Amino acid sequence: MKTLLAQALVLLVWGTVGTASAQTVHLQFDASQPQVSHAAARLRATLREKGLRIGAKPTKDDFVVALSVNARDLEPEAFRTTGGERSLAVEGGDGRGVIYGALSIAEQLRNGTAIGQVRPESAKPALAFRAIKFNLPWDSYRSSSALDLHYDTVRDLKYWEAFLDMMADNRFNALTLWNLHPFPYMIKSKNFPEASRFTDAEMAEWRNLYRGIFSMAKERGIETYVVNWNVVVSPEFAKAHQLKGANFYPNYKGEADTSEVVKRYTRESVTQMLNEYPDLTGFGFSFGEQMGGMTPRERQEWVDDTLIAGVRAANRPSKMIFRAPFSADLGQGGSTDLATEQLTRNAIDRLDGADDSVWMEIKFNWSHGHSTPELVKVHGGEMKDTYFNPVPRNYKVAWMVRNEDFYTLRWGVADFVREHLRQNAHQAYVGGYFVGSENYIPAKDYFTATSAAVNWRYAFERQWLFYKLWGRLLYDPATPDRVFEDEFVRRYGESAKPLLKAYGLASATQLKFATATDFSWDFTIYGEGMMVLGRGGMQPMSLDRLILQKPLLKTWLSVQDFVGKRLSGEAVLPGTMTPLALADDLEADNLRALRLLEGIDTSGNASLMYEVADVKAWASLGLYYADKLRAAVALQTYRMKGGENHKQAAIAHAERSLAHWDELIAITRPIYKDMPLTHYNPPNNGRTEDNLFHWALLRPAIARDVEVAKAAAAPK
Repeated sequence: MKTLLAQALVLLVWGTVGTASAQTVHLQFDASQPQVSHAAARLRATLREKGLRIGAKPTKDDFVVALSVNARDLEPEAFRTTGGERSLAVEGGDGRGVIYGALSIAEQLRNGTAIGQVRPESAKPALAFRAIKFNLPWDSYRSSSALDLHYDTVRDLKYWEAFLDMMADNRFNALTLWNLHPFPYMIKSKNFPEASRFTDAEMAEWRNLYRGIFSMAKERGIETYVVNWNVVVSPEFAKAHQLKGANFYPNYKGEADTSEVVKRYTRESVTQMLNEYPDLTGFGFSFGEQMGGMTPRERQEWVDDTLIAGVRAANRPSKMIFRAPFSADLGQGGSTDLATEQLTRNAIDRLDGADDSVWMEIKFNWSHGHSTPELVKVHGGEMKDTYFNPVPRNYKVAWMVRNEDFYTLRWGVADFVREHLRQNAHQAYVGGYFVGSENYIPAKDYFTATSAAVNWRYAFERQWLFYKLWGRLLYDPATPDRVFEDEFVRRYGESAKPLLKAYGLASATQLKFATATDFSWDFTIYGEGMMVLGRGGMQPMSLDRLILQKPLLKTWLSVQDFVGKRLSGEAVLPGTMTPLALADDLEADNLRALRLLEGIDTSGNASLMYEVADVKAWASLGLYYADKLRAAVALQTYRMKGGENHKQAAIAHAERSLAHWDELIAITRPIYKDMPLTHYNPPNNGRTEDNLFHWALLRPAIARDVEVAKAAAAPK
């Protein structure tokens, strides 16, 4: 029988252990436990990174690191590390906890701590479900070259090894893979082989990819889920069965064919997928997608007869992600619907399982979760309390915090994440979060223009701070800023320590823009471009639009309402955010961020140069937005009251705003390519020529603000 000491991994450490001389480190762990073995492997890799090497057999003088599961004293995913003069113990409530404990030690070692001086630590998860939303580039929900270009990268298991390591490092414990119709890429249907477009050899490659992803994820303590869009089938299946409905790409909007052959194919596909992929944790679906023409009850019956029936027919149990439906109609502007919510609640209440086997996914503030931490709306509008009251017994809500606002610039506002969790994670019905995008895939780096060596290969590695903030704070909201500052120091040296505060100040520009700009679905705003959806598509917000634009929060005033109140003498209530107060906040925060950069020397370090440049870019956007708000207030005042001084103020602020945009161009033009942007593509309307995004390409629209101010006429 294998015991805890069944395997010893011997490493010779060239360095000091406390006050001792060079020592040998002996790792003790149970090799029969895959996650514990992975924890040992990750720790070994870190020791090698520090210049250490494998040594001889252990002796009585060895420094011992013991890794073990202690489910009696620790809850799942919790860990504690304790140490003596010549030993460290890593205990986890389960294998996942052991991984986190080992990674905690590895983090200290990477930050320069000697093995004998590692600080004892303990932690436990605040939330049970900490997921990444990852849209796959094949049969993706949106149509864009910005998604297609990731195809080869995402089919490479080396990419997934790096991505899953990042997830484990940051304590994410669930990977959710989304595309329209996953089954033909995962199985050759036994009874409907005509649904597949692939040869047996091609199918073998797809199976190897998915099995590799699921296996590596399981080894790292990461659950995996496949999420589909319900009534979609492959074009091959639709053609073979002469379907008349909108069931296949790219014609998957509207009324779908829900005939018996489609039901049987869908039900059997779910079952076969779960049976063929034993490492796949679960399956996701909803009542709200690709169900045009179906009543709420018909949707429920479809899900019961196909998806849920398929899950129950599998030869093993699996978890489920239940996407909350939004309304009785499928229009992008459709409002939430109480009857549909109640029907859904009744359907989920019938499902068997504990409260960690069904996750109810709800979009927090629709497609733009990076706005305010206050829950204002979900997909379709304001949500009732149907899913919470009474508190569910067999499911937990997992908030979906979407990012459709920044893909190029690095983002990192630790206080926003902490406040989000403070307001929204403590309720008895909340079990976790999803973080991710619909229109961006963090795989291929299609941004970087410089040929200088940088310390990343993949897009997600550029955005390490985003993932580290969300993941570590979801696991433990009390994680101090020191953890993130230490990572900047490890990567770039002591002078880079202020970058965390600088990012917190400068990239909060995006949060303020989103809160000041009411939105709904994906393409209604794009924060890092200061863009909104208008009659001509996505475009920079004009002065005229800014004057009329309603904010997301009721306690924030639009320019039009603010000027109207001021001119009428109506008092502004305490706690109200006015456009001029917002402008002052933006200016103060971004100037402070720029001051924090003054001691950072980026010469000879291209990666650090990009980090600093992104802070400067956010600051330029913030200063641009501040002066644009002031220009809008002055312009609206002139239009309502007259006064040449107001017109001249509008012109001056518009010109300063343009100057800040030119600073933004000067920063980003040398280091960022012109980039495809999904927001430019007509949604779900087939393949079109992609327009490219870069701040330099938007300058003509920005410059028009000056002309608008100059051409303004006073009231008659």
